[in-house]
Amino acid sequence: MTAIELLSRFKQDLDQYSSNQLRYKEKTDVWSIGQMYDHIIVVAHEYLDEMEACLTNAEHQPLGKTEFGELLFSDGGFPPIKIKLPDEMNGPPDNTDSREALKRRLDDLITRLEKCEPMIHAADPNCKALHGGFGWLNAQEWYTLIEMHTRHHLRQQTDLEQYLRAFHD
Repeated sequence: MTAIELLSRFKQDLDQYSSNQLRYKEKTDVWSIGQMYDHIIVVAHEYLDEMEACLTNAEHQPLGKTEFGELLFSDGGFPPIKIKLPDEMNGPPDNTDSREALKRRLDDLITRLEKCEPMIHAADPNCKALHGGFGWLNAQEWYTLIEMHTRHHLRQQTDLEQYLRAFHD
């Protein structure tokens, strides 16, 4: 599945959640479904910003990925584990957007992805931007990372939906 297909699926899934379900948190250290959506959207835009930086940078970067970055891309995705970022990178995502606001934000993201997708094929693979955990990534890799990151959150969505089964509006 492409990033656009995954994001379109997440957009369709929004219709099954009430406003209260979008914001419901089982525990203080567990995100709501709305927070998961916010995180997916914010991170995808950050990755697109880095991809665009690669496209405008003419300087070649000889350095490559970290060991974890190499593993991530050779495996084609994140490991099936919960990933906890350092506290300074782990502020809680927004939990206030309505279903309609999340749909608009997903539409905007999908439109941006559609505009960027043709550019990555002509991108110089030696022009890179640094990812804090994965090392130096080129435009194609940043674009691919959007799909891998979004797909990783399908497991989280399943977990959060299990919490909703016990929650009654």
